[in-house]
Amino acid sequence: MRDYMAEYRKWLESPYVDEKTKEELRALEGNEEEIKERFLFDLEFGTAGLRGKIGAGTNRMNIYTVSQATQGLADYINNRGEDYAKRGVVIAYDVRRMSKEFARITAQVLAANGIQVYLFDDIRPTPVLSFAVRYLGTASGIVITASHNPPEYNGYKVYWEKGSQITDDIAKPIEENIRKITDFGMIKKMDFDEALAKGLIRIVGSEVDNAYFEKVLSLALCDDIDKNISIIYTPLHGTGGRFVRHVLEKRGFTNYFIVPEQEQPDGEFPTVEYPNPEDLKAFNLALEYAKKRDADIVLATDPDADRNAVMVKCNGEYVALNGNQTGALLIEYLLSQRKRKGILPKNGIIIKSIVTGDLGKLIAKTYGVETFETLTGFKNICGLENELEGKYSFQFGYEESIGYVTGDFVRDKDGVMMSMIISEMAAYYKKQGKTLLDVLESLYKTYGYYLEDNFSLIYEGLKGMEKIKRIMEVFRKKYPKEIGTLDLVKYIDYLERKIYDAHGKEIGEVEKHIPSSNVLRFFLSDGSWYAIRPSGTEPKLKVYIYTVDKVKEEAKKKLSVIKDTILKLIAEA
Repeated sequence: MRDYMAEYRKWLESPYVDEKTKEELRALEGNEEEIKERFLFDLEFGTAGLRGKIGAGTNRMNIYTVSQATQGLADYINNRGEDYAKRGVVIAYDVRRMSKEFARITAQVLAANGIQVYLFDDIRPTPVLSFAVRYLGTASGIVITASHNPPEYNGYKVYWEKGSQITDDIAKPIEENIRKITDFGMIKKMDFDEALAKGLIRIVGSEVDNAYFEKVLSLALCDDIDKNISIIYTPLHGTGGRFVRHVLEKRGFTNYFIVPEQEQPDGEFPTVEYPNPEDLKAFNLALEYAKKRDADIVLATDPDADRNAVMVKCNGEYVALNGNQTGALLIEYLLSQRKRKGILPKNGIIIKSIVTGDLGKLIAKTYGVETFETLTGFKNICGLENELEGKYSFQFGYEESIGYVTGDFVRDKDGVMMSMIISEMAAYYKKQGKTLLDVLESLYKTYGYYLEDNFSLIYEGLKGMEKIKRIMEVFRKKYPKEIGTLDLVKYIDYLERKIYDAHGKEIGEVEKHIPSSNVLRFFLSDGSWYAIRPSGTEPKLKVYIYTVDKVKEEAKKKLSVIKDTILKLIAEA
């Protein structure tokens, strides 16, 4: 085990650590638990990059851990050759605490390593960064964001030349480079103004935005819609406001309203406890306006505007659609409209995560579109899109955690794009006298009631990490072979990449394109299934339960029985 007190003292004694940081560290003296929390581990650089609480320490987001990660990336780029350094890196950042500072220090380190930098002049949504990598032809991209985490968090996500987040083949050598940096004195850094003067840092403005808007607007499929549909939108103090406003206006929507208290960017997120639109409390303000204005739909994007949540008016009340439901509706709309226009290809595919429901897959099959599955996260979804490019025509990618993308010019989930498409979809059905809930019900009647109960259990700190590890071990050894009237048919251990029957006998292997990951998935005799996995970015255990039945109430009962069984086993761990 690492000597965390020695690491703590190393920071206090380092000539490269500034006095303000040392003051923060001195204030921890006597609080060994906090010192241990900050210094026992390094903030892990994985395929999601870095993410953690802001503060001093090796297990925190600060200018030193960000600089160290950037030096590791710079070494990797330079090892790839001069062409990669010349193509450079584009950097975007969001509204969070320290985001601008982290973006600038990242630019300074890259410039000092002779790598061309393109730095956005202000906050941008994450999907615009993905687009910029492709548009500018850079070797890499970085966005400083912690997505929907609480205000005390920030993060650092790395993208590669096709515009998608890096996968293990790139993340691991970067991580190895980072480990070689044993002293902050090994990190190169150039004065920001000097780098600007030398042209090593170039500021990016509206040119990229305008090119992005043009591409998003080109995704419009139907103009026979009710453009007077009443839309309430909230960016939740994030980056989405200006961008969603623009695409809605240009698309011709005349009756949209942005929640004024949440329109301005603010990394403290003062009007919400938790800036995550999956949490329905984030809609509280928007719903007040929706009721006053009799809105048809309510849209929200998370702080970096890569995810969408939707609520729909039903009998004067507002009903939230979850990610599986919205995904299924989008698949039905996009594929039906493309078929109507004669632009649905024969080799079309959708890509979803392994913990996303099956309704979308059935709808796609109806249109002759094949479904591929991969691990959670758009780094995997768009990474697979990259692999299959040329052989298949990508139509849509999504996961249950309200992330969606279509088109080929953004290789990440895109809340701006989807705000426009969801609005068009709702306006199309409104002109036919239907709500999105009406359309969803018709899909259920056609394919069956595919219901879900997905939830997270929070286990913070070192004890929490140990608890999550124990739970995963319990499910590997004591998984239930029967739940209510349902029998276990098989299960998949994605860590081992093997498929087992109910008695633990190996019966197959996971598809080659799905990497190893600590996920367990259990399939029951009626088509219902559940999965558990630790979160890769937060101190959570994630549980996914899916049931299906021709009768809605029966599907609900199954959810309850499966959930009770899982929670009992977790409590015993």
